[in-house]
Amino acid sequence: MEKLLMVWVTEKQLKGDTLTQGIICEKARAIYGDLLNQTPRTSTDEASEDSFKASRGWFDNFRKRTGIHSVVRHGEAASSDVKAAEDYLKTFSELIEANGYIP
Repeated sequence: MEKLLMVWVTEKQLKGDTLTQGIICEKARAIYGDLLNQTPRTSTDEASEDSFKASRGWFDNFRKRTGIHSVVRHGEAASSDVKAAEDYLKTFSELIEANGYIP
């Protein structure tokens, strides 16, 4: 499951998409569920469907095992970086125009 997740994470990072802990954990649960659905089960396997939680501890260990970085812990922090960049660009453009600087 983690190998499939790493392929997905790598693709997203190459596209420049912002990845948060929540997004990665959600995808991990989806991949786990898909793999369970593809595997023949017995009646004793029914409880295993709920065994993977993609918890914070799992996420921290996954990051250590795979060496991924540049993952934002919370979704709000990811969006604030984009907003700050947009604000800076606007302020910088206004400063250049107001002082007659040549871009």
